[in-house]
Amino acid sequence: MSLTTSLRLLTSTLAMSLATLPAWAEQPAPVPALSLELNAAQPSDKGCRLTFVVNNNLGADLSKAAFEIALFNEAGIVDRLTVFDFKELPAGKTKVTRFDLAATECGKLSRVLINSATECAGTGIEPSACMRMLRTDTRTGVAFGF
Repeated sequence: MSLTTSLRLLTSTLAMSLATLPAWAEQPAPVPALSLELNAAQPSDKGCRLTFVVNNNLGADLSKAAFEIALFNEAGIVDRLTVFDFKELPAGKTKVTRFDLAATECGKLSRVLINSATECAGTGIEPSACMRMLRTDTRTGVAFGF
């Protein structure tokens, strides 16, 4: 192998290495989101206890966050509407919140639907942000979302 060929090979290897540097060196800013996970649905003394894991990545504290929720029975019929008040949600913090549903059997709950945000308040937060930036997930057999 000639010196010129070796230098070309070394130069192209170095150029390819530098071209991939920004891909791992620079992390993109996280997309603003309010993540709401239905983490568990467990029987309780009162009926069914729903446990949520909430992560506020909107970039600002929420002084109040509440959602109107529709609960569907095993036949897919809306059983009731209720409001879950998540209260304050500090920016960048993960919070676990539980709600007891009186006279509800977890096994008969097929779907939890977020109908609307009844409260979404915080400095610099638009009232529509809680729904517009909402991301949902579930770790249960109950369908969850909006």
